[in-house]
Amino acid sequence: MDFTPTEEQEAARELAARILGDLSTHERLTAAGGGTDAELWKALCAAGLPAAVEEIGLLGLVLLLEEQGRVTAQVPLAATGVYGILAVARHGTDEQRARLLPGLRDGTAVATGAFPATGAVTARDGRLTGTVTWVPWLRDAAHVLVPDADRALWLVRAEDAVVEAVELTAPWSAGRLVLDGTPAERLGDAAGESAYGDGSAVGAYEDVLAAARTAFAGLQAGVCAGSLARAVAYTSVREQFGRPLATRQAVQLRAADAHMDTEAIRVTAYEAAWRSDAGLDCAGAALTAAWWASEAGKRVVHSGQHLHGGMGADLDHPVHRHFLWGRQLDAYLGAGTELLAELGDLLAKGETA
Repeated sequence: MDFTPTEEQEAARELAARILGDLSTHERLTAAGGGTDAELWKALCAAGLPAAVEEIGLLGLVLLLEEQGRVTAQVPLAATGVYGILAVARHGTDEQRARLLPGLRDGTAVATGAFPATGAVTARDGRLTGTVTWVPWLRDAAHVLVPDADRALWLVRAEDAVVEAVELTAPWSAGRLVLDGTPAERLGDAAGESAYGDGSAVGAYEDVLAAARTAFAGLQAGVCAGSLARAVAYTSVREQFGRPLATRQAVQLRAADAHMDTEAIRVTAYEAAWRSDAGLDCAGAALTAAWWASEAGKRVVHSGQHLHGGMGADLDHPVHRHFLWGRQLDAYLGAGTELLAELGDLLAKGETA
């Protein structure tokens, strides 16, 4: 395996870091409230970053999402990248790719996904019925990728469904999706009809879910890195008894543990993304990355808040935003115990490398 970014991936990451660093400030995030920063999204799209996802692959998207997570930028990059661009590019027909990808590339259309499958949605004659409690970035979406009870994937136009606003722990412009005989179009093959390059069978649902778990693990790595960076900066200047807090051994050890946890999330996300881009079985690697993002992620954001002392209890302090994102991400697409049980099942069946 080789996690070294290509020139294109590195260029995209540097561009994303520059735009996000300049525009995703504490003041702008506060003004955005719980919604998307529309101007920032326009800037990212004008720079061609969503469009670049097809070329730079899932690993490239993970790199972009790390930069987003560092500054907790409120844009639907992860959802559009995974549930829109990569899902359609990998599993759509020629007609679907020609019709849907242009709008997703230039940002005029946002996509999201009602993942993971819960069995709440049923399909009959190309129409869906059921309710999904919450879907991230649904209030911004033009297209929603919905798995039915049989884990077949369907694309729904958001304007054809009922969308009710929902507030989450993190400001993800979420909504409740209500489907009542809503027209939908099929995306991808049935479970087991497609295959990785190593010959292992995988359905469209499983492939998209693995990609989503990998991408959101990358986002969590960035959230944790940003939280830790704020903690290091704060403890380096905050003095107690005439010495910076960072000189205290307990503070150093807590920060060191948080750094190792962050690196574990990052490297497992990189491995899962690399395997996916290489056409290899990545289900187990994606579960591993998601488990680290859940278990280690919440440890890191708690540490980041704790190392700020009393300031960490201030709901208006920037580090609190990292805490909220970290806690939202630690349960999205499966909490730690669920992921570990699913990984154990794969290992017991010998279905993961």
